Amino acid sequence: MILTEGLRSARAAVRLWFSPARVREEGTTPDYRFSLANERTFLAWLRTGLALIGGGFAVDQFLPRLHQGLRVTCTVVLLVGGALCALRAVNHWVRCERAMRRGEDLPVSRFPTALALSVGVLAVAVVVLVLLGRTT
Repeated sequence: MILTEGLRSARAAVRLWFSPARVREEGTTPDYRFSLANERTFLAWLRTGLALIGGGFAVDQFLPRLHQGLRVTCTVVLLVGGALCALRAVNHWVRCERAMRRGEDLPVSRFPTALALSVGVLAVAVVVLVLLGRTT
């Protein structure tokens, strides 16, 4: 029963991604500056996703001598991270817009921390590989 409710809630949230005008049906219209700030945050997350995707392609193209398993792992981690950023961007935009319209606190998320730690660990791993000469 709880799983069914969770799936129903997730489906409803995803439907809002494709029809954001439905968000306007809730609560009252917030100050337009807050909506525009929310939109800028959305675009920043999309840029982050694109940067991660570009980084994944760069690892694949510019580190050909890196052990294939490591290269593919780094590439896939970056590409998946970029895709998750894009999905998270639209989800967070909808959640924030709804919260502002309802007069609720903005939603919190662990995603930025998880993303920062993942990118940091991956960067340290690449630095170590470069220092060990595994990329030349």
